[in-house]
Amino acid sequence: MSIVIDEDTKVLVQGITGREASEKVPDILEYGTEVLAGVTPGKGGQEVSGVPVYDTVSEALENHPEINTSLIYVPPFAAKDAILEALENGIETLNVITERIPTRDAWKVHQKVEEADATMVGPTSVGIITPGECKLGPIGGNQPEKVYQSGKIGVISKSGGMTTETSWVVRQAGYGVSTAMGLGGDVIAGTTFEDALKMFEEDDQTEAVVLFGELGGTYEEKAAELLEKEEFTKPLVAYITGRFTESMPEKKYGHAGAIIRGDRGKPSHKKKALEDAGAHVADVHHEIGEILQDLV
Repeated sequence: MSIVIDEDTKVLVQGITGREASEKVPDILEYGTEVLAGVTPGKGGQEVSGVPVYDTVSEALENHPEINTSLIYVPPFAAKDAILEALENGIETLNVITERIPTRDAWKVHQKVEEADATMVGPTSVGIITPGECKLGPIGGNQPEKVYQSGKIGVISKSGGMTTETSWVVRQAGYGVSTAMGLGGDVIAGTTFEDALKMFEEDDQTEAVVLFGELGGTYEEKAAELLEKEEFTKPLVAYITGRFTESMPEKKYGHAGAIIRGDRGKPSHKKKALEDAGAHVADVHHEIGEILQDLV
């Protein structure tokens, strides 16, 4: 098994004719992901790497009714409408790569995703990969097989690049990945650590999860609360980056979601909360593999 995407995932790419999407679609196709259609208003009738382009999501679904997932690469100003269009047409799994979506738009979208009981990973996601089955977005680059092999460890990360770097540490320790997801670092996340852990809890393939967190926000503390309530019972290995900032002069660090209020949001507070809840927190990133070897 896996979470969010698998061998039955059928993909629509919204914004497929844009520079980033058109560059990444060939890699996604080469990995074996079934990209059935793309949508860019006004570009209907074109093709990108052999994938037909339509003007609207409804038109794409008329021609490819088996589509069940949307990969969203549209510009920030158009992201809200693109996501809502996908939801209105019954697509229940969305991976949003777009960065810098206005917070008000992200909140509106978050509400609509919840109302539709859909799953949205992102915004600012680097993608999702279930090794050997499906890859969305730029995750793993054009040779993801060098890092990602199928296995029993789930990987979730706020950081895009560190999703793959963390998965490489997992592989070096002798393990493969069930599903790896770049959740994005925005203030409003479509899928939080808490959400992902609940999904991994139900996944028979996943025996442990590695979490890469960062300074700011409270998603890591929420994950700790989930452990305390025993709603996630598998081993959780975590690493929280950014602890150096606590000894630096008062400055701004990180990304849009790096907001610290009092102690909550500080890397040291996240680390303690997770440890107190029973997670195994690495002091340095490469220790993740050593901890896994003692647990799984």
